[in-house]
Amino acid sequence: MKVFLQLSILLFGAISIAQTPCENGMAGQYPCNGLDLSSRISLSTMNAGAGNDSWGWTDPQDGTEYAIMGLDNGTAFVDISDPVNPIYLGKLPAHNNQNSIWRDIKVYKDHAFIVSEASSHGMQVFDLTRLRNVNNAPVTFTEDAHYGGFGNCHNIVINEETGYAYAVGASSTNGGGPIFINIQNPLNPIFEGQFTGDNYCHDAQAVIYDGPDPDYQGREIFFGSNEDRVSIVDVTDKSNPIPISNGFYGSVDYTHQGWLTDDKKYFIIGDELDESTFGFNTRTIIFDVSDLDTPVVHFEYEAAVAAIDHNGYVVGNDFYLSSYRAGLRILDISDIENKNMVETKFFDTYPSSNSARFDGAWSVYPFFASGNIVISDIDRGLFLVRDPLLSVNDNTNLSFSIAPNPVKDVVTITSKTEPITSIEIFNVLGQKVIDANFSENLSENINVSNLQTGMYVLKINATTTKRLLIE
Repeated sequence: MKVFLQLSILLFGAISIAQTPCENGMAGQYPCNGLDLSSRISLSTMNAGAGNDSWGWTDPQDGTEYAIMGLDNGTAFVDISDPVNPIYLGKLPAHNNQNSIWRDIKVYKDHAFIVSEASSHGMQVFDLTRLRNVNNAPVTFTEDAHYGGFGNCHNIVINEETGYAYAVGASSTNGGGPIFINIQNPLNPIFEGQFTGDNYCHDAQAVIYDGPDPDYQGREIFFGSNEDRVSIVDVTDKSNPIPISNGFYGSVDYTHQGWLTDDKKYFIIGDELDESTFGFNTRTIIFDVSDLDTPVVHFEYEAAVAAIDHNGYVVGNDFYLSSYRAGLRILDISDIENKNMVETKFFDTYPSSNSARFDGAWSVYPFFASGNIVISDIDRGLFLVRDPLLSVNDNTNLSFSIAPNPVKDVVTITSKTEPITSIEIFNVLGQKVIDANFSENLSENINVSNLQTGMYVLKINATTTKRLLIE
């Protein structure tokens, strides 16, 4: 990281200082390690009594980042292009103004899809491009479409590769199992089936499988966290989902949520009630799912704090875990194969206690290319934090844009006026991984499919720098 720090200074000049840096283990009143506080928006600012889920959207048109936060009375939208001075743009009220402390949001094709435990809420659809031109913020938004195929619903999962949403924990005839909704036309959601062959599903992840099991290559596989088990289902054919296997573990109380490692070899899950029931410190269970027919516990990780774990997501070699009263915890999982996980950073949004109670950090969104990390806190609202080593500002030459960002295969660099003559890409170790020269066009495509997932610095014409996230 020292090399990257030197690179950052070389490319950007002195690294910008966050609004409240983490110094001597504190960022203002908040305990921390390795994460600076950029800003916070209180619940009172958003006219809400409690917070819950969070997600994010990056505008493909200009790379502007927006935080999305669930509230007890609606969904908030925040422009975080300047993370030290975020702009609360407004709120989409709960459908029929039926409030609930449970709300969940995911994004597909520049639309937000929102569900809630409120009895007749269904699924709201909101066109996020409306956030580009908000006058006199904050404003009250209206939904652009509504799906009423169910009432209350605990969670929503979206596979962006296929354009399907999976409503889980919904009031329906399948006992809370996943409901398959075609959202390829976001404003016209269509029911296409459901799975009734397992427990109530609390949360899940659905992927086009490209992991180590040769039997399921290219299939759409659903990994459900189903109260007392992991449930793996082939959902390629929405009219005929096929159960593959269940994964079980000891001292189970409530299998809450899980996320796959990038290589699809491991599924990292949290049990929401085992800390309070059995007296564990924050416990994370790692399943080896390299054989989808036979998932087995690889090992268990127990943290140094007693807090309850909630939502966790993987970005490269980092596992971002919202841990209620212990805030956000970031774990290095680079040696997960050898049964090692190490906490490297944290930001505690609930400074008074780390006990096993339901307060503090509900969720985290760690997928922004900028390095901005969103934490949604039940009691204190929305936090923006970031690693100070990544707290470098883009050289804001607005004539250049890059899209998509995050990217998997090909990124397009576009200029409004100045011809593009060179593009360099550096990894976080400061190593130049791509060096290309051009004959002064206004648009160029760069194939990045051979680069590993993670954060990169893209330099245009030896002067303008942009952050690039490769999925």
